[in-house]
Amino acid sequence: MKRAKIIEWQRFPSPHPTIRLYVVTYLNDGLRIKGLAALPEGEGPFPGFLYLRGGIKSVGMVRIARIIQFASQGFAVMAPYYRGNLGGEGNEDFAGKDRTDAFAAFEVLKQFPKVDDNEIHVFGFSRGGPMALFTAMKYPEIKSVVTWGGVTDMAVTYEEREDLRRMMKRVIGGTPEKYPEEYEWRSPLYYCSELQVPLLCIHGMKDENVSVQHTLKIEKRLGELGKPCETWIYPEYTHYFPPKENRKITYALCEWMKEQGKGAE
Repeated sequence: MKRAKIIEWQRFPSPHPTIRLYVVTYLNDGLRIKGLAALPEGEGPFPGFLYLRGGIKSVGMVRIARIIQFASQGFAVMAPYYRGNLGGEGNEDFAGKDRTDAFAAFEVLKQFPKVDDNEIHVFGFSRGGPMALFTAMKYPEIKSVVTWGGVTDMAVTYEEREDLRRMMKRVIGGTPEKYPEEYEWRSPLYYCSELQVPLLCIHGMKDENVSVQHTLKIEKRLGELGKPCETWIYPEYTHYFPPKENRKITYALCEWMKEQGKGAE
């Protein structure tokens, strides 16, 4: 893949006194893609953090407060909006070709000022789970990958989420029965042999958006392959954790990432 080209940095108002926000426009697949960058003040270098959002279109859009949470832990953060969103060109296809927007965002993050391009971590929430896992598979130099309520098997998502079926049929081309190869291609569960990066999966057992089966399946498959997979499973929580617990777990996962960075030195 060619090195992604940054076209524009545009300063964006930040509610945090020591974190600067920018809307970054970059080129991928001939499309102008936009994303949000959060850079802590200080000399650095800072470890990089690629934040891969969930949802599609306006649902699950990148939230400034969430990006600042990670930047506050000492990371330089890049959060792509994916193609077709907030002024970007093209159309999302739910972890299909748009996964390359995540790949290009990883290349963009390495070019950020004050980023340690030898220590980049990847995080994916919900539909961002496959985006994160596929990015980690493509770039084994990534120090760690974390999924939170992450999808691992798109056919299971189709079965679980009746409310998403119409969108998935439109974007993917049809049902899992009719196009199994398209659903498998979007499912990192089937490509676990390609993962060389430490993985942490966070999931609530009461999650009705993305069932805990997604995490249990990938944990089992990686175990069969002799690959490590750490899981933090919370019996009492759904897809969205209470704010206080969310903050505690966010801090803990950032510390886990930093440990993987040290361990890989």
